[in-house]
Amino acid sequence: MSFKGREYVQITVSKKAEASLLQGHPWVYDGELVHIKGKPENGCLADVVSEKNRYLGTGFFNDHSKIKIRLISTNANDKFDAAFFERRIRYAWDYRKTVMGGDTNCCRVIFGEADTFPGLTVDRFEDILVTQTLSLGIEQRKDVIFPLLLKVLNEDGQNVRAIYERNDVAIRKLEGMEENKGFYCGNADSTEVMMTENGIQYHVDYENGQKTGFFLDQKYNRQAVAKLAKGRKVLDCFTHTGSFALNAAKGGAEHVCAVDISADAVAMARNNAALNGLDNKMSFKTANVFDLLPNMPPDEKYDFIILDPPAFTKSRATIDSAVRGYKEINLRAMKLLPRGGYLATCSCSHFMKDELFRSMLRSAAFDAHVSLRQIEARQQSPDHPILWNVPETDYLKFYLFQVV
Repeated sequence: MSFKGREYVQITVSKKAEASLLQGHPWVYDGELVHIKGKPENGCLADVVSEKNRYLGTGFFNDHSKIKIRLISTNANDKFDAAFFERRIRYAWDYRKTVMGGDTNCCRVIFGEADTFPGLTVDRFEDILVTQTLSLGIEQRKDVIFPLLLKVLNEDGQNVRAIYERNDVAIRKLEGMEENKGFYCGNADSTEVMMTENGIQYHVDYENGQKTGFFLDQKYNRQAVAKLAKGRKVLDCFTHTGSFALNAAKGGAEHVCAVDISADAVAMARNNAALNGLDNKMSFKTANVFDLLPNMPPDEKYDFIILDPPAFTKSRATIDSAVRGYKEINLRAMKLLPRGGYLATCSCSHFMKDELFRSMLRSAAFDAHVSLRQIEARQQSPDHPILWNVPETDYLKFYLFQVV
């Protein structure tokens, strides 16, 4: 095609990058640029073409990043104005309303590349939107995008009153951006909000909590745990805000012990239990799970153990040590459970591929001299959609087993 009249810098990429883009992956990496026509500024839009001058897409350029280009469109007729971004936001919101069945008071509204907003996360906690921006191209256009988010949701009757930025992450420096956090627009007397998920109320600290304040991706996995918890003694490891523990307690567990290494997390979990009137059937421990499981007192027995650890690896370089960590806690849990007991176990690391996770579980079960009867294999909730052509969007593995 002809590029006459195009206003964007034109970047020719290697055959390797061309093949990847044609398969649907939106990134061009360092070392895959062949020629640059024009003088691109970091964050600008650039047309990407093959060595035979085939149009491959248009995306954000950033020489600071190892990901040199992040595509936002493969349609040469797109105009990247406010109407374009509003259209994309409406697509994303309509999708959430459909797949969440109206359960959208707390959900992920924008999931980065999966919604063609590279590097942008937008989580909704009732009437607050919490954003995290990890790409310079989006950062430079947030004054267009963020007001449109409010417009689209409020026109749909959602009554969102503020946007809070959680950009206190070191990865922004790799994109040439500074860390920051604070209200982008709107305000509130407190940076805590009360939210309800699965009929359970939580205090969410979106200023200081992990990520954007609460992990929304396990919403329906928590329901799956609640269904199995009735009448059981449950140990919830890495409890964070107590979400799995609270769902188990609400599901009718006889007793739930919630454990986390962070005293602040345990305090928040305890407060959430009291908020929901579940503290009479729950106890709490501040402990390192790696120390707790092998030294469990003989008289402390559980027939349902939940393992929801933080990501043990955030790169390929640390996979081996992550596998050892996952195996250690799963092996210990399997040994602690009686025959017929239940295990919920997961990994939220993209680099811990599903087959590797399954292989680790097989090895742990063999060493523990038990068999695993699979009940369910689950992933992240559908407001965190998985694009098959973008493996990075596929990260959460969640398994429910009976140990026999």
